[in-house]
Amino acid sequence: MLTRLLAAALLLTPAVPARAATPLPPAHIVLAPAVAGRTASPLPPGHIVRPGDTLATIAGHYHLRVADLRRWNGLSPGQEPHPDAAILLSGTGREWPAWASRVEPVTATEANGDPLKKCPVPATDLRRVWVKYLDFDGVVRDGNLIVHHSIVPATQRAFGLLYAWHFPIVGMAPALSFPDRTVLTSGYECRNVAGTTKWSQHAYGLAIDVNPRQNPMIRGTYLDPPHSEPWIPRLPYRTGMIHDNGAELAFTTNGFAWGGRWHSLKDYMHFSPTNL
Repeated sequence: MLTRLLAAALLLTPAVPARAATPLPPAHIVLAPAVAGRTASPLPPGHIVRPGDTLATIAGHYHLRVADLRRWNGLSPGQEPHPDAAILLSGTGREWPAWASRVEPVTATEANGDPLKKCPVPATDLRRVWVKYLDFDGVVRDGNLIVHHSIVPATQRAFGLLYAWHFPIVGMAPALSFPDRTVLTSGYECRNVAGTTKWSQHAYGLAIDVNPRQNPMIRGTYLDPPHSEPWIPRLPYRTGMIHDNGAELAFTTNGFAWGGRWHSLKDYMHFSPTNL
């Protein structure tokens, strides 16, 4: 599954005279409905929203109806798509579940694993936050991440906005089918800042990484995760990418700072209330 998802995300936005579409995974490829004067032709399964896109311009480009786009995407009257969102171009027959979240305590074993690490926060300060999210297949799933208790409400609000905006997330825990866990959206991890002996903000539960592969950290020639070169150029609007005034607003309007605005390096996946 991971191979299929990443292969789909690698596809470049095709050159078209109006707004370009970014393909979602092949499982959702559909045919355009017949339009008077022409035969049906293949449509991409979804459109990644760019600044200035409206339902009317998207519908016009693909010869669709605004009412259909609203119905297929569960959009309320008057709601317009948000930049970085994935707008489906056909009906899936699935309902859009209401967004939901719940919070659980975290045990010491779940939080720290090896006590010899001497992690900087006790498990009693951490919480597991469950949220609904839209994956790269257009399927609504339940996933979780661990954060410090002080940022639980802000975390819930941020992921609630991502869901409302239809921003796709590769995966969150539990995700046993993912052999490479560096692609997962996550929070707490008892580790140092890469290449240093300083605790990362993740070790305090005060940082969240979203779609790392599509939003890598770039520091000189160092790239994390490795093999994320196709996503270094930020101009394309492709599935799961975070852009200024796009998906980043879900976090920055809730008290997080975004590593995509740093100057010494760029960490497009990274959000933290401490700006570290």
